[in-house]
Amino acid sequence: MAVWDDLVGQDRVEDQLTAAARDADALVTAASAAAGAPRGPEADTPGAPREEPGGSRMTHAWLFTGPPGSGRATAARAFAAALQCVSPDRALGGAPGCGFCDGCHTALIGTHADVEIVRTDLLSIGVKETRELVRRAQLSPAGGRWQVIVLEDADRLTEGAANVLLKAVEEPAPRTVWLLCAPSLEDVLPTIRSRCRHLTLRTPPVDAVAELLVRRDGIEPELAASVARATQGHIARARRLATDERARARRAAVLKLPLRVDDVGGCLKAAQELVDAAAEDAKQVAEEVDTKETEELRAALGAASGTGGRLPRGTAGAMKELQDRQKRRATRTQRDSLDLALTDLTAFYRDVLALQLGSRVAIANTDVRDALERVAAGSRPERTLRRIEAVAACREALDRNVAPLLAVEAMTMALRAG
Repeated sequence: MAVWDDLVGQDRVEDQLTAAARDADALVTAASAAAGAPRGPEADTPGAPREEPGGSRMTHAWLFTGPPGSGRATAARAFAAALQCVSPDRALGGAPGCGFCDGCHTALIGTHADVEIVRTDLLSIGVKETRELVRRAQLSPAGGRWQVIVLEDADRLTEGAANVLLKAVEEPAPRTVWLLCAPSLEDVLPTIRSRCRHLTLRTPPVDAVAELLVRRDGIEPELAASVARATQGHIARARRLATDERARARRAAVLKLPLRVDDVGGCLKAAQELVDAAAEDAKQVAEEVDTKETEELRAALGAASGTGGRLPRGTAGAMKELQDRQKRRATRTQRDSLDLALTDLTAFYRDVLALQLGSRVAIANTDVRDALERVAAGSRPERTLRRIEAVAACREALDRNVAPLLAVEAMTMALRAG
């Protein structure tokens, strides 16, 4: 098992990162050797140089971009593990990233002292959190190799937070490596992306995703092939569909929506049910996470035992901050759930369009082929394109913080008009 095993269909990216990890290992080895040699008064603080030697494929800041489900964060985490690899095989010419040594293992499971994995369940990453990251990035690595910061949601940085990060990327600490992930270059501040080495990931092949689900998660081959095809190579969504019966039920309900928008009443009812389902998702997350978080914080603050125990004086602010965070997370969860439903809806109309045009493009939603053929026969390609545009307009409206029910009602009415 190597650290790259979960990186599907990204051979070019894997080769580039492996080469960079080799050079990074050489830099650490050279710096360690130099640290043991006599040093003059003009010598710098021990550590790897800020400027990489000519020809080195290693650099201090990387930007991973690619469509949702392509494995941006997986690539970044695997690279972080390869940078921390301490396998003896490296000395014999083996590539860093064995997957077995203590450095690789702890980096992959998130317990390595020198690897910080940052992901957010909120709508944005603010200045306060980013300043804390920058402070962490200035520390020397505890293990003597690299201090690695993996920012999985770089596209969610506020403008102020991005400016805070820019300073750290411009003037990096000697052994700090920033690994930023975002859907596209345009999602990152130009001054930041110009200082990063850019890697673009592609949507993994459907067959490769199905094989991963069988190998890694023990999914039955037939189900793995079905969900990989339905999600068009989106690894995380495919796994969720394969392992969560409720997710499959929600998707099935979404794919029935195109058959329910024949009249105004049907449009409004379908919109309400879609928003309610997203709210239920948010509630489910709250039930699973919020109660545990609240009790852990109460215990840490020294509250009296029991759910209703009194908090010590001066701690109410911390509890209020947690409640605000949970509320913001619920908002994001609801919007993410809605966006997922709209993605499924777009795929449905894409399949309809493929049938109408007689395209050789593979149908994603083969499990609802009867519905696809019914909608395809009852309209023309021009109307299908307008419906796809209506779904895209709804997603854009949600990004602009339009009230979810209002945005979805506008969409369903547009689907009816076609």
